Amino acid sequence: MLSSLSHSIQHTLARRTDRWFLLTVFALAATSVFTVFSASAYLVETKMGGAADAFLFRQLLRVGAALVVMGVASMIDYRWLAKGSLAFLVVAIGLLVAVQIAGEASGGAQRWLDFAGVSVQPSDLAKAALILHIAKLLAQKQAYIQDFARAYVPLVLWIGLTLALIGMEDLSTALIVFCAVGAMCLIGRVRLLHLSGTGALVLVLAFAFLASSPERAKRLEAWTGVKMFSNTEEAEVFDDQAEGYQARQARIAVAVGGLTGVGPGKSVQRDFLPAPYNDFIFAIIAEEYGLLGATVLLALFFALLFRGFLRIARGAPDPFGLFLAAGLTTALVLYGFVNAGVASGLLPVTGLPMPFVSYGGSSTVATGLMVGILLNVARHSVGTPGGTTARASLAKRRGSR
Repeated sequence: MLSSLSHSIQHTLARRTDRWFLLTVFALAATSVFTVFSASAYLVETKMGGAADAFLFRQLLRVGAALVVMGVASMIDYRWLAKGSLAFLVVAIGLLVAVQIAGEASGGAQRWLDFAGVSVQPSDLAKAALILHIAKLLAQKQAYIQDFARAYVPLVLWIGLTLALIGMEDLSTALIVFCAVGAMCLIGRVRLLHLSGTGALVLVLAFAFLASSPERAKRLEAWTGVKMFSNTEEAEVFDDQAEGYQARQARIAVAVGGLTGVGPGKSVQRDFLPAPYNDFIFAIIAEEYGLLGATVLLALFFALLFRGFLRIARGAPDPFGLFLAAGLTTALVLYGFVNAGVASGLLPVTGLPMPFVSYGGSSTVATGLMVGILLNVARHSVGTPGGTTARASLAKRRGSR
């Protein structure tokens, strides 16, 4: 009898815990420990005058904190979080406003707030808060989701305000989050006409914003190889030692890595790349572990994508869980793919970290929070993977229209 009960408990835990998703996250975290040390040791010793393992210990602490946050978030019922989603978002917006007033500047951008010596990037909090609140609104408005005034306008107001504040100093993050909430709205049956019109407007505004910022405009021109803006100097844009320096060094690292790489800790380009342990961590991995290592890393993000959508979102017990899981998964995976795309030269330089892999503080902890919420949705999944409860609820609401 006890054996039967034990087997039943183990079966329930196995069904309710997405172990494959969790193992993938642990694999990414383990990758971070090795690559951050390799990418930062030389820089710390030669240019910062510190011990080679300084960044390693910091990253261990930050990854550890992220895993703790992930564990706590995975135990809190995600439906309880919906009750405080508006307050959470209002606080995040307040912090974004505070950044514009009293934020710290670094690397030409004013994105950080200092709390007792600890720098926090409010956009990391804001992206999670926005996805959470939009998921709640989409679930609440399903009965009239295609009504422009009652459903779409409230969604756009919160999305527009939050992303405008994020985009003032971090356009790339704003675009990533826009893609995430756009995917949520598409799944939530928002009218395609409304979404396409908003998407076109966002592209126009983003281009106008680039035109008003010479630094960002130069990055886009250096990537395309085409002079498009009047406020940039051609000599700086197309000089490999100026604007194109970072992208060129990253491409060299990827090329040098070849099929199997130069070996762990033997990267040469880490000595030339700015922030090789953060923005260009994928280039270091490609150099040291080659195409095979880079492919394995990307495969981990594909695993997150498939498990997040086909297991967690599709098996969610209600529409709120479905939309929330879809938005969080999209944001996490896009961050990883964009970071890899920048290092490979497929995308312009953006400065976005690779989740759980890049060296980071608030971004790593925010990633842990997002993963924890995803795991909590998975714990409440109904039936077999791909349960129909959320979809059945949506279908019922469609029929009641």
